[in-house]
Amino acid sequence: MLKTSAIILVLTLTISLPSPVLAKTGHGGQCASCHTLTEKEATELIKSFGGTVSSVKHSPAKGLFELMVERDGQKGLLFMDYGKKHLIQGMVFDREKLEPAPAHKAEFPRPKQKAPLDVRTIPTAGAVIIGNPEGKKKLYVFTDPDCPYCRKGHEELKKLARIAPDLAIYVVLYPLPMHPDSFDKCRAIVEAGSVDILDRVFEGKPVPKPKGEVSRKHIEGNISFANTNGISGTPTLVMPDGRIEVGMGDAETMKKMLSSER
Repeated sequence: MLKTSAIILVLTLTISLPSPVLAKTGHGGQCASCHTLTEKEATELIKSFGGTVSSVKHSPAKGLFELMVERDGQKGLLFMDYGKKHLIQGMVFDREKLEPAPAHKAEFPRPKQKAPLDVRTIPTAGAVIIGNPEGKKKLYVFTDPDCPYCRKGHEELKKLARIAPDLAIYVVLYPLPMHPDSFDKCRAIVEAGSVDILDRVFEGKPVPKPKGEVSRKHIEGNISFANTNGISGTPTLVMPDGRIEVGMGDAETMKKMLSSER
């Protein structure tokens, strides 16, 4: 079954913050007994970003606090090391299950969505196609190059294309507002119109700066469509019959889902 992904709020790249290192060494027992962080203290530490920390938990990844941050009506996660010196963007994943494993899993609201969509209305003019462009079956993927889960899922999409030769995967670029660099990356992909540039962006490699206004209009159109149709997180799949699925499974799981469609 396809897993639901969290809406990831990325506020910053790894940075240093002026705070004393409180981590202890050479100790045993539970981490919670000697490493603490209150919501008030955490909010103060990230005050330059304007967010409010509503909850702090110990991350499943040892040595990190997981912060539930609220800003501009959106919720998301940041991670802070026990020394309270660094913030980390992204999401903790279960390596074997290929799914997010946040400590705040229960706190994430499932976005409201309209379903099914009329797939003929999906803006595909600026989409990049993975797989068979002439494929009889079409899968639509709303993705953000700066979303860590999308990066992981991108590799699964390429695997899916190899095991489903009659499938056209339309990658619809959808930069989230909490990823300030993603908009221009999406424009660069649209302007190139190539899977190679798409791969380079997901690999974190440099790509040409966008130049044209057409690409801007394409991305703005994607954002408008997503907002109108209740797509608020990435990755989001739209199946050939218009069903919306939040998150992304592995290639075999997605192939089975596509095969089970009427």
